[in-house]
Amino acid sequence: MMAPTQVDGPVRAVHPPVEGGFSLRQYPAFWRMASLALFFLAWEIAGRVPISYAFPTFSATFAAFLSMLFDGSLFAAYGETLQPLIIGIAISGVIGIVLGIVMGLSRSAEWLVAPLFIVLQAAPMAALIPLITFVYGIGLVAKTLAVIMLALPVIVLNGYKAVRNANPSLVAMCRSFQGTKLQQIAKIIIPDASPVIFAGLRLGLAAGFIGVILAELLITPTGIGDLITYHRSVANYAEMYAAVVSIILVSTLTLAALEAFEMRVLRPEKRRG
Repeated sequence: MMAPTQVDGPVRAVHPPVEGGFSLRQYPAFWRMASLALFFLAWEIAGRVPISYAFPTFSATFAAFLSMLFDGSLFAAYGETLQPLIIGIAISGVIGIVLGIVMGLSRSAEWLVAPLFIVLQAAPMAALIPLITFVYGIGLVAKTLAVIMLALPVIVLNGYKAVRNANPSLVAMCRSFQGTKLQQIAKIIIPDASPVIFAGLRLGLAAGFIGVILAELLITPTGIGDLITYHRSVANYAEMYAAVVSIILVSTLTLAALEAFEMRVLRPEKRRG
């Protein structure tokens, strides 16, 4: 039996052949679309059964949505709804992030401020929002305060937890290189906590949507809340459901845009990964 001859040159790894064929796992968007299609099909069937007279089919709701979109009523409603939402989220974002960072860095500030926001987060805001009417009326100020009452505790507590749980190894490394307290905060703690702080901002925006809709339903019938109230009162249930679906659609697209901004601008390394 002859011994195998040695081949000069570098040894190359032999990879197994790649299996060909079509795999749906390579297309996650397909599964998302299929999930939505199944949901809309179930909605259509439930509306045709019908489960209730007040439950329209998906096709009727979609037609009503297109009708309100083309006649401009949805745009006019969101023009009124988004104004207090944007103002409230801007105020909550600035105050909430600053307070969260201060609470995370100072035990005294934590003991003084944290219980207030924990109580506000646990409080039944739907019962507290009508009380704003007695003090501030039914205008823009009342709706903006409703947004702040729901968004601010979420942003503050997320920022506080993010700063408090910053990577201690990075802080110790900064100290070992004779970094000052200000450098620890500006170059280590806040950058390390920024993903959770930004996640709290997204959650605060979602809570702000709830606040502004509750305000329009409970305080003053304006904006998208007015569309829901009006179509419910005249039994236009397809239009009522279309207005509700539009809220879900707008909030989902807004949160997706914020997440995309975070991945592209604030966390490009995660996007590349």
